[in-house]
Amino acid sequence: MRTKITVSALVVAMSLCGCADMSETQKSTTTGAGIGAVAGGIIGGMTGGGGVGRVAAGAGIGALIGGGGGYLWGQHMQKQKEDMQKATQGTGVEVTQTQDNQLKINVPSDISFAQGSAEISPKLASILDTFADNLKAYPDTTVAIYGFTDNTGSDTVNLPLSRQRAANVRDYLVKKGVAANRFYIEGHGSSQPVADNRSEAGRAKNRRVEIYVAEAAKQGASSSTPSQQQPSRQMRR
Repeated sequence: MRTKITVSALVVAMSLCGCADMSETQKSTTTGAGIGAVAGGIIGGMTGGGGVGRVAAGAGIGALIGGGGGYLWGQHMQKQKEDMQKATQGTGVEVTQTQDNQLKINVPSDISFAQGSAEISPKLASILDTFADNLKAYPDTTVAIYGFTDNTGSDTVNLPLSRQRAANVRDYLVKKGVAANRFYIEGHGSSQPVADNRSEAGRAKNRRVEIYVAEAAKQGASSSTPSQQQPSRQMRR
C-alpha cells in the first residue's frame, strides 16, 4: 500500500514540475516543492501509523521545505551584469543572464589557463581584479565556480586539475577581499565539453572556468528583497 502511495506522490510532483508556461523561476520553485513533497511523503509513510493521512502530511511539510528555492533578478542583479559587461568589454569574457536568473561569467582558455595548468594567468588576474570589486559592491550574492578541462589525459588527472582551477579562482578573489563563505567550487574534468575535442580550437574552448553569481530567493520574498544563501550544487544547469 505504501509503495502505491509513494508512486502516486511522485507522479503528482512530476506533473507539477512540467507546466510549459511557467517562468524559469516558477519552474525552479515548483520543482523544489515537488521533490520536497515526494521526500516528505515517503518519510511520512515510513514512520509509523496514519496511512494516507500521514503520507499527505509528510508531503505537505516537504513541499514547504522544497518550495523556497529559485533566484531573484532585480535591479541589483541587472546592475551587476551591466557593470561586468562594461568592465570586460573586448576581453572575450561572456557575461549573460541564465534562464533561471543567475549571472553567468564564462572565461575562455586564452584568458584563463594553459593546457595542463591551474596557474592564474596575468590576463585572468586582471579580469578577477575587476570581478572582485564587482562582488564587493554586491555583497548579497553568492558565487559558484566550475572548472573544466579538455579530454587530453585521464579523469585521474583532469578531475583534480579542473577543481584546482576553480579553487585558484576562488582563492584569488578571497585574497582581493571577497568573503570566503560566499563561494562554492566544483571541478567537472572533461565531462561537459562545449566544443569538439577532436580539434585544438575545440579543446581550447573546453579548457575554461564558468562563474555563476546568484541572489537566492526565500519563500515569500519579492524580487527587490535581497536574500543571502550558499549556492547549491544545482546552480550550473
